[in-house]
Amino acid sequence: MNKPLSAHDALIYVMVMASAVDSTMNDREMTRIGQLIGFLPVFRDFDDDKLISVARDCAALLAGPEGLDVVLETVRDTLPAKLYDTAYALAVEVASADLSVKAEELRLLSLLRDRLGLDKLTCAAIERSAIARFRRG
Repeated sequence: MNKPLSAHDALIYVMVMASAVDSTMNDREMTRIGQLIGFLPVFRDFDDDKLISVARDCAALLAGPEGLDVVLETVRDTLPAKLYDTAYALAVEVASADLSVKAEELRLLSLLRDRLGLDKLTCAAIERSAIARFRRG
């Protein structure tokens, strides 16, 4: 993969990582990724036709040696700092989509938080808002 990543690509990488980290990319998570790309302003200029190829590129990196670390570094190096909290929020959103966050997903969130240098209060607020959005009545 020699082409430079865009911020859109890096954000999609975060969502793919969050979906794949537990070794299962389920339909709820994949649907949620599509929904997020469809309505969030950060993806306004993203070409939806590129989604499959970007997801495949990410999956190929993840499958390689030290894949998770490589993708985390790529995301950090590609995204502008102002989108770090957005990336974390997207990871939380995808991890929460199936209404259960597994240990692997929690570990990924911790790695992402540390790699991006996000403060715990910001991350706690993002996590708490996901709990409120996904709570059953």
